[in-house]
Amino acid sequence: MKAFVAGAAGETGRRIVQELVARNIPVRAGVRDIEKAKGILPAGVELVEADVLKLESLIAALGDSTVVLCATGAKPSLDPTGPYKVDYEGTKNLVNAAKSRGIEHFVLVSSLCTSQLFHPLNLFWLILLWKKQAEEYIIKSGLTYTIVRPGGLKNEDNPNPIVMQSADTLFDGSIPRQKVAQVCVEALFEPAARNKIVEIIAKAESPSKSFGELFANVA
Repeated sequence: MKAFVAGAAGETGRRIVQELVARNIPVRAGVRDIEKAKGILPAGVELVEADVLKLESLIAALGDSTVVLCATGAKPSLDPTGPYKVDYEGTKNLVNAAKSRGIEHFVLVSSLCTSQLFHPLNLFWLILLWKKQAEEYIIKSGLTYTIVRPGGLKNEDNPNPIVMQSADTLFDGSIPRQKVAQVCVEALFEPAARNKIVEIIAKAESPSKSFGELFANVA
């Protein structure tokens, strides 16, 4: 297995890279600025320039990777086309590149509430709507996929157990990015994670379950 991580220098992407490295999985880290990424990502990770808005650059960046983890996302800005370009067109390009390279498993970090058009987050240039469109494109692509929809993302880790449920059943809650990264990497190894949308938060009073149990309990 060799993993390509899109958005590898971002807050969630860098944690996915760390989890992969901890599992001794070779990583190609797709970044926009290689020099900047050198100060963020672990030594020994292969850094490749990748722009999700340029399909040809993605096909080259994937190289000999066998799995893809996508942790890209539009940053809040005054550009109303940001979420459309990054969260939809960019993910679509990555899916197309993955198909052309025969990628075995595509893991996408999405968001809770993508099916709720009137959610406050859609005030940020319809970001949830474009994430939902990207999810649908992956589902129809023919690739083996896992779509991970986390709650509110926290930079600090905590010991709270992960709660994992089926699509459109969790509507609030938060989760540390480290746990999101763990779920994404475990999805590559758990047969029960394939071709599923999983919604995740972390909750103090929840029972602790293995990743196998968590994925198996999602329809």
